[in-house]
Amino acid sequence: IFIGEISMYFIKSTRETLIIQEKTILTGECCYLNPLLRRIIRFIGVFAFGLFATDIFVNAGQVVTGNLAPYFLTVCKPNYTGNDCRAHHQFINNGNICTGDVEVIEKARRSFPSKHAALSIYSALYATMYITSTIKTKSSRLAKPVLCLGTLCAAFLTGLNRVSEYRNHCSDVIAGFILGSAVALFLGICVVHNFKGTHGSPSKPKPE
Repeated sequence: IFIGEISMYFIKSTRETLIIQEKTILTGECCYLNPLLRRIIRFIGVFAFGLFATDIFVNAGQVVTGNLAPYFLTVCKPNYTGNDCRAHHQFINNGNICTGDVEVIEKARRSFPSKHAALSIYSALYATMYITSTIKTKSSRLAKPVLCLGTLCAAFLTGLNRVSEYRNHCSDVIAGFILGSAVALFLGICVVHNFKGTHGSPSKPKPE
């Protein structure tokens, strides 16, 4: 986003469009907030807010559900020689039979939804919406679709990697994709309005 805004600002045709779209904010009596700086702060600020919001939603879901990761028994290292484990077809709810690292075991209890899938699809979808809404290429029509699809493909491969390495279940990754996509779409459409500027004429200082 930072590189894209700076590149568009230094291109004459797009710079004139951005200046027309953005309102020039007067701070104090003599200082103006540059439209470039305003757009960078707004878009990156909203992205950071969505990143933290997605992380909070994922953490809340993981704590509430307590779904076990596929590798839970590997890190749990249960004591099968205990008295409670000798009886067959018996549900064990007394004590802790895990002998592994406590922190690793606690992490393995938080699998749903997948944080990696949620954050990756959120970042990819937010960046894709920014690219399709702001960057205009007249010379090559395939540059923008290739860049957007490559970004989304990287996020999709992140989710597949979590499943292939037995770090998350398929349902965990799908839930993470849905959560991250929902946050990105909400912020991109309802908050930054498809990355369009606020139309209006620059404000002028009041005469003394």
